[in-house]
Amino acid sequence: MNLRHIEVFHAVYLHKSVSGAARALNVSQPSVTKVLRHAESLLGFDLFVRTKGKLVPTDAADSLFAEASLVQDRVRALRETSRNIRRGGGTLRISALPSLALGVLPAAVARFLKRHPGTALDLQTVHHDDLAAKLYERECDIAIAFEPPAGIAVADHWLGEGELVVLYREADLPAAPRRLDLGDIAAFPFISLAHSGPLGQLFSGEAERRGIELAEIVSTRTFYIAATLVRAGVGVAVVDSFTAAASLSDELSWRPLKPSIQFDVRAMHLEDRPLSQAGAAFLDDLRATIDAL
Repeated sequence: MNLRHIEVFHAVYLHKSVSGAARALNVSQPSVTKVLRHAESLLGFDLFVRTKGKLVPTDAADSLFAEASLVQDRVRALRETSRNIRRGGGTLRISALPSLALGVLPAAVARFLKRHPGTALDLQTVHHDDLAAKLYERECDIAIAFEPPAGIAVADHWLGEGELVVLYREADLPAAPRRLDLGDIAAFPFISLAHSGPLGQLFSGEAERRGIELAEIVSTRTFYIAATLVRAGVGVAVVDSFTAAASLSDELSWRPLKPSIQFDVRAMHLEDRPLSQAGAAFLDDLRATIDAL
């Protein structure tokens, strides 16, 4: 199947009719029918069967659709990049961990766009385990995380520091000291982030080193989900300071741990794809945003 076959197949699958696909592609119905039949001839099996006036996908079509959608997404991305180049500049694509995307990233973007109003940005969240794929597959130019991914040649830039903090409801700890020891929260239902990536491992290692067992009631891999669980009254959680700051409300508070557990915030890009001027300028603004917290 070539790209035209995939485009027509994708449209027919979505619209369940030749007429709908033709309208979506802005071509004639006979053209859609011809391309679809040619694709089926090349494949050696039917992609659709007609039932009650509609085209119903076969099992084979269902199996092919996910891959066809990926191809369509890449083609759309290529077209968008081409449009940006014609406008005189490319899009700066940035991936960030969800905890950094809650507050730090939006503030840095606002700061950056005031100084560079003509720059196009494409922002997306990414989990630590997907960082390498995002960079290696060229889905982002810069990734913002707490630790570079393993197994890939990246250049990384230090942006600042954060620390792990206890996020809790005011009603649960109304007289909390300025810093909380792990022992202070041992009796509370605990929302675990042990499998969330480097920070989860950092915290778990500290708890194990000190021999403290927490009353784990639920686990999650995402810090902002942990924050919503705290708000719902499920328990307390140890999250990064950026998630805590973005989650504050009248009913929620946070305290740093005693002793402090700190971590770095880093930006990374492929070694063979140096930072653009826009990328370097954005990192300056992100660094300043983190420093101002």
